[in-house]
Amino acid sequence: MWKVPLFNTSFDTDDELAMLEAIRSGWVTMGERTLEFEDAFARFIGAEHAIAVSSGTAALHLAAIALGVGPGDEVICPSLTFVAGANSILYTGATPVFADITGDENFNVSPSDIEAKVTQRTKAISVTHYAGYPCDMEPILRTAEKHGLSVIEDCAHAPGADYKGQRCGTMGDVGCFSFFSNKNMTTAEGGMLTTNNEALAKKFRLLRSHGMTAQTLVRHRGHAFSYDVVDLGFNYRIDEIRSAIGIVQLGRLEEANKKRAALAGLYAERLSGLEGLTVPFGSTPHRSAHHILPVLLGTGVDRSALMEHLKGSGIQSSIHYPPIHRFKYYRSKLGDSTGALPVTEDVAERELTLPLYPTMGEAAVNYVCQSIAGFLDRRTGKK
Repeated sequence: MWKVPLFNTSFDTDDELAMLEAIRSGWVTMGERTLEFEDAFARFIGAEHAIAVSSGTAALHLAAIALGVGPGDEVICPSLTFVAGANSILYTGATPVFADITGDENFNVSPSDIEAKVTQRTKAISVTHYAGYPCDMEPILRTAEKHGLSVIEDCAHAPGADYKGQRCGTMGDVGCFSFFSNKNMTTAEGGMLTTNNEALAKKFRLLRSHGMTAQTLVRHRGHAFSYDVVDLGFNYRIDEIRSAIGIVQLGRLEEANKKRAALAGLYAERLSGLEGLTVPFGSTPHRSAHHILPVLLGTGVDRSALMEHLKGSGIQSSIHYPPIHRFKYYRSKLGDSTGALPVTEDVAERELTLPLYPTMGEAAVNYVCQSIAGFLDRRTGKK
């Protein structure tokens, strides 16, 4: 259907072979390949520990639980992100408190609004590195230290991104990654927790598998014949098939991110000067993972009409994101707070996400940009 899809999966024969080898090994639940994947990911990120789980949402949930977030607590987080971030807070019985974003040039959560939202009930801060662009972590970490708060980094968009030379996922107490099908590296479903805190890592490993003291692989090796359950855990294990794919995907992540960066640069060049559209994050000094390509439409540009125009040209587009605080469930749960996050709400009404994936190519970028230019030119009466 699409001449230019929003994203494209990056599986090849190496992924197929890794998956086949895992299946033929006779051991497909969490085992040796998962340990290898975790070790490789920890080295890549520069973290002491990496713990593989079944999804990015599972990672966010375990992060909140292990940090002691619970009923009566508040966690400050952005609304302009995927709903899993806020859902994972609600799972613990705590309350998400939404902070506004920085501005129409930077869609990441505002450090100053985080500071303004801290109360005696605040337990943690959860940030999302939007589109792969690192948040301004220094003032956020200062706020956390000042008030004794934990910091969760949602790095679903940011594997390989860095802030002042430090990889996303290593600055807060916990980093949470997603390997969903549209991510920079994918295992179809899956996720990872990263931390430099040994006690947290031990807690994550316990909680991801029912709170059991001895895992299936340990019993299979004959190192234990039974187990105890010492905590209320979950079935958030990853499997060997996904871990095998993850090892392959991680091996080509850096090169894929370089291709994304080059394509993002082409977009910025081709779209510059268009009346009715700007490209955010142009002045960021930090290295992005370029997970998605967001643009901001000018006031008065009909986003739905542009998306239909792109669709007619065979170009898929999307929106990142409908604000969480305006979802029906969240309004019923937390009350209608429309107007409380003016920058978030303004940007959310005008943001448009364009196709971006490593195999896209310059011709496809030109085609997308020409289609957008044609729509905007007709809007202003240009030929």
